[in-house]
Amino acid sequence: MSELLELPHTSGCLVCGPKNAQGFKLNLFVDPATGIVHIDFSPTAQHIGFEGVAHGGMLATVFDEAMVWAATWNLRTFCYCGEMSVRFKRPARVGEKLHLEARVELSRPKIVQTAATLRTPDTNIVASASGKYVPMPIEKHLEVVDSFVESDATQSAAAHFRR
Repeated sequence: MSELLELPHTSGCLVCGPKNAQGFKLNLFVDPATGIVHIDFSPTAQHIGFEGVAHGGMLATVFDEAMVWAATWNLRTFCYCGEMSVRFKRPARVGEKLHLEARVELSRPKIVQTAATLRTPDTNIVASASGKYVPMPIEKHLEVVDSFVESDATQSAAAHFRR
């Protein structure tokens, strides 16, 4: 595994946005050699479905974010989610350390198939997901790139998307 690059943020994003008051404010990283996206996080009390248990929709949102970045890194063009499926193996607990990895399984110019796994530090699977992503028109891609929050930490990864 090569050194991971921190992926860019957009200010209002639900998952990574630093200015979204209700957002998760997560940092995502990519292995530039493999395109595998990594996220380490712990659900908080704000993310519950049942007391002490992370809401499945919150976890699905994080899966979507990781898989869209894997597809986007692969195509070098931002993508929309066309389809996503999540399979929950066991509840994710509030405060539990979790690691999510997303990767591209198949890439074509008009669709990218992804897969992701959410694990505990002892590598037990909490959930897995798959998705199909379609590229944005180039004008929309450039709008997204222009909306990146300026940051020294994400500059290297952001350059991957500039045309």
